[in-house]
Amino acid sequence: MVLKALVVGPFATNCYMVGSSSSGQGMIIDPGAEAANILRTVREAGLSISLIVITHAHIDHVGALRTVQEKTHAQFALHEAERGLMLAAPMRMLTSLGLTPLKSPHKPDRLLRDGDRIDVGDLHFEVLYTPGHSSGGICLLGHGVVFSGDTLFNCGIGRTDFPGCSHDRLIESIHEKLMVLPDETVVYPGHGPPTTIGDERRGNPFLR
Repeated sequence: MVLKALVVGPFATNCYMVGSSSSGQGMIIDPGAEAANILRTVREAGLSISLIVITHAHIDHVGALRTVQEKTHAQFALHEAERGLMLAAPMRMLTSLGLTPLKSPHKPDRLLRDGDRIDVGDLHFEVLYTPGHSSGGICLLGHGVVFSGDTLFNCGIGRTDFPGCSHDRLIESIHEKLMVLPDETVVYPGHGPPTTIGDERRGNPFLR
């Protein structure tokens, strides 16, 4: 498996490029900003991007989506519960921060549900529906790793003070979908350094 990570934008969002080492087919997870940097990394990795997956529709995870999609001609997918936020939420967040609105993303090509499978060449990932930080938040599980978006961080969890968030629901999602995974599962979060399920089970103060 080819795995490249970039920290992009003013919110230091982790953007991941994941691909098959045999076929070169790849996907991008959460192109939050810096489209040119993302596209350059894709070229250097020799990946052909067929899919862009959004873990949730907050602006720091979708800011470069439209440009990256238009340059790669890839489809993009997000959870069906997040579809209604795809246009409204990012624009509201930008306005509240006094920033210039971006071009609205295209409509999603695929709406995901819990348990769906995403195939990237010979790689296969399962969609885990983990609402709480956002109503349609998801994680992607496969090949000993989980891309956790803003659900679970290294010694932290996603914030729940935005409209539509729920702390109780987030904690429930983490315990039901992530804490049941093997300790050695590597967690690649939406912000901050990677961790493991075991480390979070033992040391995350929000899960005690």
